[in-house]
Amino acid sequence: MESATADQAAEPASHDGASGEGASFEVHRPTDGSVIRDVPIDSPERVAEVTARVRAAQPEWEAIGFAGRRRWLERLRDWILDHQDELDDRMQDESGKVRADAALEAFYLLDAINFWCARGPGFLADETVTPHLPLLRHRRAKLVYRPFPVAGIISPWNFPLILSLGDGIPALAAGCALVIKPSEFTPLTLMELVRAWKEDLGAPDVLEVVNGMGETGGALVDECDFIQFTGSERTGKIVMRRAADTLTPVSLELGGKDPMIVTSDADIERAANAAAFGGLMNTGQICLSIERVYVEEPVYDDFVRKLTRNVESLRQGADGRTYSAEVGAMTSPNQIQIVSDHVEDAREKGARILTGGRRREGTGDWYEPTLIADADHSMKVMRDETFGPVIPVMKVKDVDEAVRLANDTTYGLGGAIFAGEAAEGERIARRIEAGTVAVNDLFMSNYSVLGLPMGGWKNSGIGYRHGAVGIRKFCRAESITVPRIRQPKREFLWFPYSPRQRGIVRRLYRLLNARGLRNRLGL
Repeated sequence: MESATADQAAEPASHDGASGEGASFEVHRPTDGSVIRDVPIDSPERVAEVTARVRAAQPEWEAIGFAGRRRWLERLRDWILDHQDELDDRMQDESGKVRADAALEAFYLLDAINFWCARGPGFLADETVTPHLPLLRHRRAKLVYRPFPVAGIISPWNFPLILSLGDGIPALAAGCALVIKPSEFTPLTLMELVRAWKEDLGAPDVLEVVNGMGETGGALVDECDFIQFTGSERTGKIVMRRAADTLTPVSLELGGKDPMIVTSDADIERAANAAAFGGLMNTGQICLSIERVYVEEPVYDDFVRKLTRNVESLRQGADGRTYSAEVGAMTSPNQIQIVSDHVEDAREKGARILTGGRRREGTGDWYEPTLIADADHSMKVMRDETFGPVIPVMKVKDVDEAVRLANDTTYGLGGAIFAGEAAEGERIARRIEAGTVAVNDLFMSNYSVLGLPMGGWKNSGIGYRHGAVGIRKFCRAESITVPRIRQPKREFLWFPYSPRQRGIVRRLYRLLNARGLRNRLGL
């Protein structure tokens, strides 16, 4: 996801210097550019203070057990249900989303709380390991999951709740204390939820938010025991280098350039509907957005015709609570420059701009829903992450060419295959170099299955969210062995060594590890 929170190049206006006392930054409405409010910047010293405070509260949070933590998370769920309209209002205000996209964030949190509360105990349960050698089975071997004391999350602006507290729910469920640094473009909805946790619910002091730019994010990396970062590839590498100084483990979900392949026997109407939704939902600002479409030649013209009709029918605007628009404003003023550059590059290199292709006149950060036909890999829009309301389509001669081009990228986050038969779609999906692929469907069919790990290949990141690994990553694995029987004063393998002892050991290991009777007996 490009232009995420820690990018120094994506800083909004700040006041009173960088991060000294009294420094702040403005949060703007993407729909008209007006200022919502100033937010104080948290200095590195403030980050250290906050982290130390939640660290002190973490042992008790861990000690109340999963059942105790579940009760607090369920209270948060109920609070969200009671205040969703206000949260959605705030989300639209700071992000420029249409109402349907804004509401999705609270829906995800509700589902995530229920999922982790139900599945978490099983994912974190002690595991018994049977020793592979019979001579070792007089000991019980266990694998235990113990939480990192403080987890830090650095989240982007495109999903201010899903990619901040949504990632934080399994951390809290696992027993971590949690400090989140949201994007400086969209911190307000998260700040309200954290306020509610502390003030309205009176919950334990294990959830905090810190605000600022790259300096604040860097300080969080220094102070925490585990970091979850979602953002650009460039900033992810900065986070990883910073974390290396303290050997802090990280999970990184970075950029994407997700392909969609449409075969000649696919349901073209469904594929065209999917391309419009997958490319333009959330104004195209999703790491798993469809960013390039490859269509087999026999159905190319029909597909482009249907997709053009779909995109032309979309309504763009600020819809309040009315659900009367599909495409909103762009959240980051910096990202709109990238989108414009990609579209103009495609235009100059011979692509056809069938819809949109312009920044809307007037106030706010608006870019028209754009469909590009006859694209090719000489164009930025087919190779670099666009992260905006743009769908480029390329004609291919066959599936083999489509797969080759789909894999011709440094990214590997997701993809979609539309084929006549689901089995054929799966065969194609297994050839795609990406962590998440949907057949005859889109990213939501994968992302909504919270038991299914989601992560990127190549430069799209390391680590996963969701599934067992999505909560275990917030834990340290501890191996414990416990004797089953009364033990002697000294084990046979302990000091002192002797020729007789070593000879017995040598023969025993040969007997256990050689294959074939003659070899076992040394004949």
